[in-house]
Amino acid sequence: MKPVLLAFAAIAMAAALPQTSKTQTSTPQDGVFIAEFSNPSVAPSHWVLTLHRDGTGHFHAEGTPADGVKKTAIEVSDEDRDVHLSKDFTAQVFATAAQNNWFEKVCESRAKVAFQGWKKLSYSGPEGKGSCTFNYSQDKQIQALGESIIGVAETLREGARLELLLQHDRLGLDREMEFITDSAKDGRLREISAIRDILQRLAQDDELLERVRKRARNLLAQAGS
Repeated sequence: MKPVLLAFAAIAMAAALPQTSKTQTSTPQDGVFIAEFSNPSVAPSHWVLTLHRDGTGHFHAEGTPADGVKKTAIEVSDEDRDVHLSKDFTAQVFATAAQNNWFEKVCESRAKVAFQGWKKLSYSGPEGKGSCTFNYSQDKQIQALGESIIGVAETLREGARLELLLQHDRLGLDREMEFITDSAKDGRLREISAIRDILQRLAQDDELLERVRKRARNLLAQAGS
């Protein structure tokens, strides 16, 4: 009977052990970067981007247009979506965090500049933790990181808008794709690869205007797809 009892005990012990998800590729111990933006005069007035070292993360935006903001026919609702950013971009984000003492510093400039929205950059990991908030920073690295993260958020918002237009206003895709193409060229939009899925759908939809499909293919090519 002893072998049988030992076998049952082993099974019970194994069942009691915590199970690790096979799909998990990053843990809190690896460090996490969080960017938060708020500006009541723009839409969305608040969003948060969470990013892990493997490029996975999450984006949440409150999409209700702020007071005084002109409304369009197609409005993007509040967003909650998982994201995956490129290896190079992610590496640059975490490198900047390391080079700036994990944001445990003063980022805000004393210079008088127009209000552009509050940016809060935070890091928490085994190396340390910190956060700083700024409207404008004279630290070129910090200012550049803030601008690039805003560009990523704008890209994600455009991806959501494309999904809505595909469902409700296919003719509106022509103007929107023109805007995205121009904005990707001048740097207003960053990490186009983050909206690869919707671009692939547009590129493969034979019922759309050829201009829309061509721009989608070009953007995918630029994103390394």
